[in-house]
Amino acid sequence: MSDDQHVDLVVLGLGPGGESVATQAAQAGMSVVGIDERLVGGECPYFGCIPSKMMIRAAGTLAEARRVGTYAGSAEVSPDFSVVARRIREEATTDWDDAVAVQRLEDAGVRFVRGHGRLAGPGVVEVGGTRFVASVGVVLNTGTSPAAPPVDGLAGTPYWTNREALQATEAPNSLVVVGGGPIGAELAQAYARFGSRVSLVQSGPRILPADEPEASEVVAAAFADEGIQLLTGATVGSVAHADGRFAVHVTDDGGTDVELDADRLLVAAGRRPNLADIGLDTVGLDPRARSVDVDERMRAGEKLWAIGDITAKGPFTHMSMYQAGIAVRDLTGADGPWASYHAVPRATYTDPEVGAVGMTEQQARDAGADVRTGVTSSLGTRGWIHGGPGLVKVVEDRSAGHLVGATAVGSTGGEILAMLATAVHARISTAVLREQVLAYPTFHRAVSDALADLDR
Repeated sequence: MSDDQHVDLVVLGLGPGGESVATQAAQAGMSVVGIDERLVGGECPYFGCIPSKMMIRAAGTLAEARRVGTYAGSAEVSPDFSVVARRIREEATTDWDDAVAVQRLEDAGVRFVRGHGRLAGPGVVEVGGTRFVASVGVVLNTGTSPAAPPVDGLAGTPYWTNREALQATEAPNSLVVVGGGPIGAELAQAYARFGSRVSLVQSGPRILPADEPEASEVVAAAFADEGIQLLTGATVGSVAHADGRFAVHVTDDGGTDVELDADRLLVAAGRRPNLADIGLDTVGLDPRARSVDVDERMRAGEKLWAIGDITAKGPFTHMSMYQAGIAVRDLTGADGPWASYHAVPRATYTDPEVGAVGMTEQQARDAGADVRTGVTSSLGTRGWIHGGPGLVKVVEDRSAGHLVGATAVGSTGGEILAMLATAVHARISTAVLREQVLAYPTFHRAVSDALADLDR
């Protein structure tokens, strides 16, 4: 018989957003139980944002050293992957141990339970033979896991997902990456800079398909310059593994069969929501759903809230944290502001970086906006001094008189994004943006060139 325990709140899934909700609710005086069968903190600190950016930073220093001959003399570059592997293991993940995160939760007053939790009705969660009955309710933050396409021969092979790629202790001599979204693109370039011979296979017509086509073109050209083989519009027909090597059969966009041979295979072709076995049917939701619908307060049903990737509002740590704050305000009876998604920022940490906010040109047209765009194909004088490609693209709703989307590509694309994200979020008029005095020479000064291009 289950042991019923009465609490105020249960948080099922302790990624960044779930951990934040649990901590803030406990600090507000609630009795809180946090449940997770995986690492507290979620994907980001162990297999995502933090270790990947450490690897990208390390690879970037190698790329900069190789540019010394162009700008400052000469330098000899000898990549050593073990250095960044050690930093990831010791400094970022503590050897993939979450003891510090668990202690942080408990110090905040949260009771932590390790295990697979399932909803058992409104406000009720079962885990390990115990039923927690929550008077306020349950917050879902179960996240996503790497998904693999149904490719003949792939199952059973020792292919990598992002998790294995970020736990690696050495760079392989050769690597095939399946998937040209942010994860695949970032890791492909990082490993190439550490000396791996990299082939990237993308099923769609271009890499970074969620971004503007102009951004994809700039990054693809940079990849080609670095010797990364790009196969776009390609289909992976089969995978085989023997004698420690992968054989990947690909049909390219022209119908030609290509055989790729590599030491390692990284599959970065999407993620699946962790919703299949958490008892959604017990609260009137479809357990086969790809996401959980939420309102502006993150409410998903009776005594139920959901945040993070499973809400399909953006697979970003910053989105999960944003939604966590909203959920806590609703849980504690505070006032809004409530959720708004018209100015969601995102960044891909390739070199050049791609920072984007709001809608792309196509999304704005599909939404019925009176669209006009402005583009500058460089980052101005600072970009010329620094070297490397860049661009800024702005998407304006002409009738409304403000930007609804923007993209910045360059060595600091994610940082240039800050002023554009503010403009989109606050719906600052294009006329006001044009009145700004922007420092010279800076990368972000290119924004004024893109705004001027609106009148072309």
